Amino acid sequence: MKPILVARLFDVAARLPLRLLHLLGAVLGWLMYLLDGKYAARLRENLAHEWQGRPDAEFRKVLNANVREMGKSICELPWIWRRPLDEVLGQVQACHGMEYVEAAQRRGKGIIFLTPHLGCFEIVSLYMAVRMPLTIMYRTPKLAWLDQVMRSGRLRGQTSLARADISGVRAMFKALKRGEAIGLLPDQVPGNGEGEWAPFFGRPAYTMTLVGRLAESSGAPVLLSYGERLPRGAGYVLHFTPLEFSPDIAVARQLNAALENIIRACPAQYLWSYNRYKVPAGVQPPGGEQEKTG
Repeated sequence: MKPILVARLFDVAARLPLRLLHLLGAVLGWLMYLLDGKYAARLRENLAHEWQGRPDAEFRKVLNANVREMGKSICELPWIWRRPLDEVLGQVQACHGMEYVEAAQRRGKGIIFLTPHLGCFEIVSLYMAVRMPLTIMYRTPKLAWLDQVMRSGRLRGQTSLARADISGVRAMFKALKRGEAIGLLPDQVPGNGEGEWAPFFGRPAYTMTLVGRLAESSGAPVLLSYGERLPRGAGYVLHFTPLEFSPDIAVARQLNAALENIIRACPAQYLWSYNRYKVPAGVQPPGGEQEKTG
């Protein structure tokens, strides 16, 4: 598919009201769940493991909501990426923890924003990039035709993109040295040599170590962030929470524990279908039980 055609299709979809896109997304979510057995099985497995010991009715309620929310996360992308930036940011109805962002700015050492696959993480970077220079780690999508529209949607405000390779890591360190902000997806599975095994909802997950290196070398404060999607297309609420690492505990363990806390606050909007427990190529499995994928 040609990038120009993709952009035009996204522009057409972006003209629709956010509420309608979310309604369509809920339908899409159920279609994906019913038609893709592997996707549905992984979603149920990951969510059920976290939901052990709680009533089945609660599990079913969160599962059903998650199916809808995952469809919404796809259908809202044209609106987030192609609508005028002021209209997009106008849908931010509240921002909890902004005082932590302001305190971090006053320190002058840059800020490390960690935004997991929770809610609408795209709107968090757009919201911050109109307030400060922001370099975000970027991994080229598997669907090549999506790359150009994704880049143009993210490169707004004072945003810069850093590739998920050694050149991008250098760009992150340089941005912090200038006192600027950076953004990463902390629950994305890193490559061989870039992570270590740490518990995530009771199971070993290969977890990035880059966060610890960035924080230690720069002294930059770390903030967890996510954009909670409101019902019926009513907009978004942003959340910011500080994360301070103890020197006595492995950073990867502390990072995953902090992620668990914010995910439990909004479990229906987490990407439970993501293969968080895979074993990257070349990495020694912790116990031989994880799926071996590259």
